[in-house]
This record gives sequence, structure tokens and C-alpha cells, in this order.
Amino acid sequence: MKVLISGASVGGPVLAYWLGRHGIEAEIVERAPAPRTGGQAIDVRGAALTVADRMGVLERARALRTRMRGMSMVDGSGTELMRSTEGTLSGGAFDSPDVEIMRDDLTALVLAAADPAIVYGDSIAALDQDADGVDVTFDSGRRERYDHVVGADGLHSNVRRLAFGPEERYVRHLGAYVSIFTAPNFLGLDHWQTWFREGQVGGVVYSDRDATTMRVNLGFEDGPIAYDHRDLDAQKRLVQERCAGLGWEVPRLLDAMGKADDFYFDAMAQVVMDRWSAGRVTLVGDAGYCASPLSGQGTSLAMVGAYVLAQELGAAPDGAFDRYERRMRPFVAANQALATENPGQGAAPESIERAANAITLD
Repeated sequence: MKVLISGASVGGPVLAYWLGRHGIEAEIVERAPAPRTGGQAIDVRGAALTVADRMGVLERARALRTRMRGMSMVDGSGTELMRSTEGTLSGGAFDSPDVEIMRDDLTALVLAAADPAIVYGDSIAALDQDADGVDVTFDSGRRERYDHVVGADGLHSNVRRLAFGPEERYVRHLGAYVSIFTAPNFLGLDHWQTWFREGQVGGVVYSDRDATTMRVNLGFEDGPIAYDHRDLDAQKRLVQERCAGLGWEVPRLLDAMGKADDFYFDAMAQVVMDRWSAGRVTLVGDAGYCASPLSGQGTSLAMVGAYVLAQELGAAPDGAFDRYERRMRPFVAANQALATENPGQGAAPESIERAANAITLD
């Protein structure tokens, strides 16, 4: 059996790893020319910790975790409004077993573990499937045939568009937007998060694993707006316009944003679909069931989904996608619900723990 995976962030390499353990050949195609750098701190929780442990990367992930000491909130003049040394809004309580790690660090770990056959700088242009396989045409002009194709290519999934139709049918906007980028640590943050907000605009800054840099999130609330998710310059202008009135250190952060080479921007949104599979094509992670960054569970969903899908394909290809969906649906529903629980403050710790463990892995 030969499977093509679109996307080389977290879900794609995890899927390639477990397919290989089941004797299934996997190839990854990634639009970016190289592994993507940057990104925010992400959480590995509950069942995803089991997946990481069984891959042999959990201890290395723990060694690379953010090790935050606490967080504070400031107003527009920089006056501290509150602080905590018991946990952070992004990573939760420090005494939990969860692992908060930078996205690019986790991606590097799972790519190294999987060591997949991977083609960078290319993408799927067309899918033509029949009862026995899928003929894939790539942007490069290459053509190959696979037994199955899996989209692990994010909120704006190319595979989902080709196999299921326009994303407007499936993407549910949650009323906010976020940008993420790396900047010099001119605030001198030391394993610390500082949150700020004025009206419907705000963000957070926190030190990177390398203390000379920090990660910055700037965002704003708004209904659906039209933007090109590939036009980074236009996205930077949009963030600049929306955040220009903020005080504190935001003008310096906006200046750093203009120079950032790892800038990312997108809507807070969820993907809701009646089916994640169409014939021999299926979806994993954000492509099929994005829970949004507001849930704190996107990475964990992708890791667990990849594990379950590989397990079902390895057990018996016939009916594998149906079994994958039956096992994952309750887990996805529980974690998507976190994004809308207690808006503005985040889900309760007990809700997060319950959702993170809402699946049993064989």
C-alpha cells in the first residue's frame, strides 16, 4: 500500500511514522520549500502524550518545553494589572503533565522520528480517483498513483478543496484573527508571558527557548473579512492598521512584525464536516476538524488523528476510514467545544483535561 500525505507540519509526519510501523509506504508533499520555522507555543496533552511517548519523542519534547515561570497582564501604559506564577493562559497550570513546546521544535522532533520520503516545494494540482486508487497530478507536472491520499494541510487545506469543494462550506469563523511572528527580545523576557489588551485588540509576548528572541501574537476581534491567506504583505498591513492604536510596546512590536520572516496570520476558525473521507481521500487534523487556537488542542487532535488513522489502515484497509471517523468523532467534538467555552478567558482546566482524554488508544 502506498499513501500520499499533503502537509509536513505535525500531523503529516506523525501519520507517516505510524504508517511505516504498519508496513505502509508513505510519501509527504509540502508546498513550502523547507521545514517551516516560527509559530506559537503549542500544547501536547492527554492522549497526544501517549502518541508522543509511543513514538519515542516525549522525553525530548519535555526537554525542549517552554519552561515558563509565569505570566502578567498590562494595560495600555504598561502598568501591571495581574501576575501569576502558577501557570499561563496558553499552557495551563505548571503542575499538569502537559507539554508546552514551540511548534517548530515539535515539528523537528516528529520529522526526525518519521524520517519520511518528502518532497518540498510542490503541491497537489489534481486528484482523479477510481475504485482501485488515486491518480495525482502535482503542480510540478509530476504524476503518480497512490492507494490513498491524506490531507494534513491545515485550515486552508488544498486536498479538502479538491476532494470536497470550497472551504466556505466547512470553515466556521469564530470572530477573531491572530498573527504570530518572532522578534528580538527587546523586552528582556525570561521564561515569561506578558498579555495586553485594549478593547477588541490585544496579544501576548513570551520569551523563546533562545532568550535572545521572543514570540509575538497580535490579534483583533472582527467578523469574517476578505483576505488572501497567501499574501503576507497584505496581512501585515491589516494587522498594522488594526493594532496601530495600542499603547505600551506595541509600536515596537509592529515595527518588528514588518521585519519578521516567519510571519503567520489567520482567522480563528473551526472546520466542521459531515464526512472527512471521500472515496480513497481523507483528512487529518486542521484540514478535517480544526478546533482553532482558542481550543489549545489543534496539535493534539492532529497527533491522535494521525495515530488512529494509521492504526485503522494497518488493521484492514477496507472500512478503515469509517472506523477512523467513528473513533475520532467524540474526541473532536469534545475538543472543538473548548474553543467556545467561557469566551475571553478560556476553558476551565477540568474541561481541558476531560477533552484531552476523551479517547482510548489501543
